[in-house]
Amino acid sequence: MDRDPGLSVRLKLTLSYAGFLMLASVLLLAAVWVFLLRYVPDRALIVPGSTGTSLHGVFPVRSNLLHIFAPRAAAVLVLLLIFGLLGGWLLAGRMLAPLTRITDAARTATTGSLSHRIRLPGRRDEFRELADAFDTMLARLEAQIAEQQRFAANASHELRTPLAITQTLLDVARNDPNRDTGELVDRLRAVNARAIDLTEALLVLSHADQKSFIPEPVDLSLIAEEATETLLPLAERHGVIIETSGDMTSTIGSHALLLQLSTNLVHNAIVHNLPEQGTVWVTTTVHARNVHLTVENTGEKLIPQLASTLVEPFQRGTERVHTDNAGVGLGLAIVKSITQAHDGTLTLTPRAAGGLCVTVQLPAAPPQTGG
Repeated sequence: MDRDPGLSVRLKLTLSYAGFLMLASVLLLAAVWVFLLRYVPDRALIVPGSTGTSLHGVFPVRSNLLHIFAPRAAAVLVLLLIFGLLGGWLLAGRMLAPLTRITDAARTATTGSLSHRIRLPGRRDEFRELADAFDTMLARLEAQIAEQQRFAANASHELRTPLAITQTLLDVARNDPNRDTGELVDRLRAVNARAIDLTEALLVLSHADQKSFIPEPVDLSLIAEEATETLLPLAERHGVIIETSGDMTSTIGSHALLLQLSTNLVHNAIVHNLPEQGTVWVTTTVHARNVHLTVENTGEKLIPQLASTLVEPFQRGTERVHTDNAGVGLGLAIVKSITQAHDGTLTLTPRAAGGLCVTVQLPAAPPQTGG
């Protein structure tokens, strides 16, 4: 990859190391001058009465010492400069080696390959933390892209089904003009309604993922009660009893999305229940820093491995058969996305007696302060 004109980071570090070494050397020589040479006399002094004394060797005076000291100090500075440049270049290269591996991994990721990992060895320093964070980011991106690809494939399959049925019904009507159109229209209406429901569910899922809503204080218990009242006719048709309980549970979020969340949970609990005399329990509770919405239902026994897959798009329990009021297979997937958009957690636990217990945990609203 071509770089813009200018000094590289390695060269900048090299010059910085060499410059710092030269500065330290100059300061050291200045200290020698201040604390040593300043006490050397400018000329030789002869004490009176010592004329008979013979002086051997060179008497240390400042001019002599400067004449000897200055060239050697300059030579030492030149050697230190060369040493600083060479040593700084090698040291900078060694220090920037992990950054080179991270850069290579980033370039590999730009080509679309997200399976590559840096896995930087050594002690946990700043470069190791950066490499680990980059590996974590690549792993999350790889998982999200794989999930989006699965979702797109499943959505295409689900949307293709009603379109294929519609095409078949139209072909039958064209080949048999004398066929009763009333039944054909009813079937086309049902297929079209399912396609509309699926499209609307996909739109809700997209809005939840984008967090495109304005947070506002809401009471989760009132929202759950509203969803329950809306689905009472459906519960009566299925012979399911709904029991609600709980106190006021204040949180911050979107009323429309949380109503969609509650409606999906209660609808799922009603549809996937016992054939008769089933029960759904809707409970809201308040804790120190969060609020809980729990929806339990009776039904067939589920294994934990199956329960963990129910939040995946287009999963419908143990079967993928379209039945009346069975939904489009996005109910719990929408619940998961709405929960994540509200910084909450979603937990699915199979009940020992059969059925499912779904708990949504959301952050509690901060206490209101009086004005």
